[in-house]
Amino acid sequence: MACRISELVLGCRDPEVLARFWCEVLDFVVLDRLLKLGARPADIGQTGQEQWHVLADPEGNEFCLLKARLNPL
Repeated sequence: MACRISELVLGCRDPEVLARFWCEVLDFVVLDRLLKLGARPADIGQTGQEQWHVLADPEGNEFCLLKARLNPL
């Protein structure tokens, strides 16, 4: 089943900065672009064998980015 993100709720100190970050991220998600937008790698104990990158947004909220594109449904 496919899904579409319609809302993203985060606790944050500066909603405007974080809103701009996530609007850019959700427009076109590529690791290099995310890093240029202010995301940074986050270490939560991963082994390096995971199928995703763990990142943190500019306020430290962690999120994952799949390393490979999924086949369409």
